[in-house]
Amino acid sequence: MTTEILTSSLTEALTWRYATKQFDSQKKITESDWQILEKALLLTPSSFGLQPYKFIVVTDQSIKDQLTPVCWNQAQVSQCSHFVVFARKSEVTLETVAEYVELIAAIREVPVESLKYLHDMMNGFVSGSTPEKLAEWAARQAYIALGNLMTAAAILKIDNCPMEGISAPDVDRILNLHAQGCHSVVACALGYRAVEDKYAGLKKVRFPREELFIEV
Repeated sequence: MTTEILTSSLTEALTWRYATKQFDSQKKITESDWQILEKALLLTPSSFGLQPYKFIVVTDQSIKDQLTPVCWNQAQVSQCSHFVVFARKSEVTLETVAEYVELIAAIREVPVESLKYLHDMMNGFVSGSTPEKLAEWAARQAYIALGNLMTAAAILKIDNCPMEGISAPDVDRILNLHAQGCHSVVACALGYRAVEDKYAGLKKVRFPREELFIEV
């Protein structure tokens, strides 16, 4: 596929995509398509590559129904095929770093000792940060994953709607996230737009390029 075709396909997908307000609850994402979206999440870049987050994928209808009231009663939560909660890890410690360094060494087949510079750099970041700073940092990494998922879904013509309108403590309680060592940050509903969703046909509204870009 040529660069021109790829560029055209990406632009078309991003233009086609919108924050879906009404999903067709009868249409479900296929397992093969979901595996592609899951891979997009797995391949998301993160600071140091530490991936300080978890993805909670909710397809159980009863759980989605429980989550709807604590997500500002947004109907998309119960209507969608897959509801993904992006959660930051409760703790990022020196042990977390050590585990990651060992994983790098194993996958790349290099001695752990050869990664000392990287290990020391990450240790310095973690030990020099307050718990509050680490929590904020981890949440920002989760947002990178959210953007990656939305773009991948658009390319597959899978509708999606990001949601900051959630009561994190209630979402944590319903999904028992404390026991999983994480806290919810943001969510995304995915599936297929309902034909009666009036927002699907609206033109995109964006500020002109000149107001958004600063070239130096």
